[in-house]
Amino acid sequence: MAHSAVPVTARWPDALAGVLVLVLTLGTLGAVAWRAEWGDGLDPADWSAIGFTVMQALLSAFFSVMLAIPVARALARRQFWGRQLLITLLGAPFLLPVIVAVLGLLAIFGRAGLLNTGLAWLGIAPISIFGLHGVVLAHVFFNMPLAVRFILQGWLSIPAERFRLAASLNVPIWRVLELPMLRAVVPSTFLVIFLLCLTSFAVALTMGGGPRATTVELAIYQAVRFDFDLGRAALLACIQFVLCVLGAVLAWRVTGNDPIGTGLDRVVRRWDLARPGVDYGVIILAAIFLLLPLAMIVLRGLPEFFNMPAAIWAAAFRSVLVALGSALLCVLMALALALRGEMMVSIVGVMPLAASGLVVGTGAFLLVFPFIRPADVALLVTMLVNATLALPFALRALAPAVEQIKQDYGRLALSLDIAKGSWVRLVILPRVRRPLGFAAGLAAALSMGDLGVIALFAGQSEETLPLAMYRLMGAYRMDSAAGAALLLVALSFTLFWICDRWGRADADM
Repeated sequence: MAHSAVPVTARWPDALAGVLVLVLTLGTLGAVAWRAEWGDGLDPADWSAIGFTVMQALLSAFFSVMLAIPVARALARRQFWGRQLLITLLGAPFLLPVIVAVLGLLAIFGRAGLLNTGLAWLGIAPISIFGLHGVVLAHVFFNMPLAVRFILQGWLSIPAERFRLAASLNVPIWRVLELPMLRAVVPSTFLVIFLLCLTSFAVALTMGGGPRATTVELAIYQAVRFDFDLGRAALLACIQFVLCVLGAVLAWRVTGNDPIGTGLDRVVRRWDLARPGVDYGVIILAAIFLLLPLAMIVLRGLPEFFNMPAAIWAAAFRSVLVALGSALLCVLMALALALRGEMMVSIVGVMPLAASGLVVGTGAFLLVFPFIRPADVALLVTMLVNATLALPFALRALAPAVEQIKQDYGRLALSLDIAKGSWVRLVILPRVRRPLGFAAGLAAALSMGDLGVIALFAGQSEETLPLAMYRLMGAYRMDSAAGAALLLVALSFTLFWICDRWGRADADM
C-alpha cells in the first residue's frame, strides 16, 4: 500500500546538491578553521576591522530604514502617473552590479563629480566620498529601495476597514494604525539590511579609503592577495562567519507575520492627505538619488561603449559564461531540493544565507592551493560559489510552486503509476516554468555583477568584467570604466530579461 501522496523522486540529484552546498559552506568553513592561526590572536588592526564592519552595517541599516519610511508613506498615500513603474524600479538596485553603482555614485559625489564641481564653482572646498561616509552612502543607495519595498508592503497590508474605523472615531491614523505597523515591520527590515551590509565586499573595496575604513572581508582580501598570510585570512574568515550567523539568527528571530489583520480588499480612502507637496517632494528626491547615478553611467559610458579594448570584451565573455553556468547549476540544485522538500533539505538550502562569499572563497582557496594553482580554477570556483550563494533565492521562488503541484497532482500521478522522469518532465517542469525562469535570471544577474571570489583567484587572463572594471577605476581610467559599466548593466539585465521572459512565455502557471 502506498504511503506517499506524490511519486518518490530519485535521491541522487538532491543528494548531490546537498553535498555541494555542504562542501561550499561547512567544508570551506572547516578549511578556514583548520588553517586559522588561533594562537596568534587578533592584532589592533583586526579589532579595528571588526568594529568598523559592525559600525558601518548599523549606520547603513539605520539610515536606509529611516529614509525609507517617509518614501514608503508617500507612495502609500499618493496615486500618480508612473507610480507603478517607480515602485518596479525600486527593485533594480538589487540586480544592479555593485561596482556599477559605485561608479555612478563617484560620478555624483566623487573628487571630479557633479557635487564637487558645483562646490568649486561656489568657491567651497571639495569633499571626499571615501571612508565611512562613502561606505554608508553606497549601502543606503542599494538598501533604501529594498527597505521601501518592505515597508510599503506593510502600509498596503493595512485593511481599508481600519482606516474607515479610524475616521469614524476621529483618531489619528499615524498613532493607531501606522505606528503599530512600523513596529512590526521595521525591526526585521533593519536586521535584513544589517546582514546584507556585513557581507558587502565590493563597496568596502572601492569606497573604504584607508586602514581606518577596512571591513573584515576587505582585511581577508588584503591578507590573501597582498600579504599571502593564509593563517590570518582564515582567522578573519571565521570571525566573519560568526558575524553573519549572529545577524542571520537575529533576522530570523524577529521576522514574523504582521498582526494588523485582514479586510475585504476594498480601496483605501484617506482623509489626511493635506499638503501633497511634502509627499511628492520626498518621492522626487528619492527618485533623483536613485536614478541620477544611473543616468551618469549611461551619459559617460555611451561615448566609450564601442571603443573599449579587446580585453574588456574578453572579460565580458568570461562573465557571461560564468553567469550562465552559475544560473544553470543554481536552478538544478534548487529544483532537486524543492522536489525532495524535506526539513533537512530546506535547512541545507538556506545555509548559504549565513555564509559570506569571500569566506567561502577563502576556504575554497585554501582547499585547492596545495594541489593546483588557484588562478587555473578561478572561473570554475566562481561559478560554483555564485550558484550556491544564489540558491536560497532560487529555492524561495521554486519550493512553494513545487509543493503546490505535489498537493494538486501527486495522488493522481501516483494512481496512474507515472514514472519518476515523466513526473518531473510532464507535470513539474511545465508548471514551474515561470518561477524557474525568474530564479535563473536572478542567479545569472547576481553572478554577472559578482566581485568577491574572483578577486581572490583571478589573474589578468581570468578576470571577469566586474574585476576588469575595478582595475580600470584603480588606474583612474574612469571613462573606460564607465563604458565597461554600461556593458555590464546591459548584459546583467539582458540575461535576467531573457530568462524571465522564457519563464513567462507559454507558461502553464
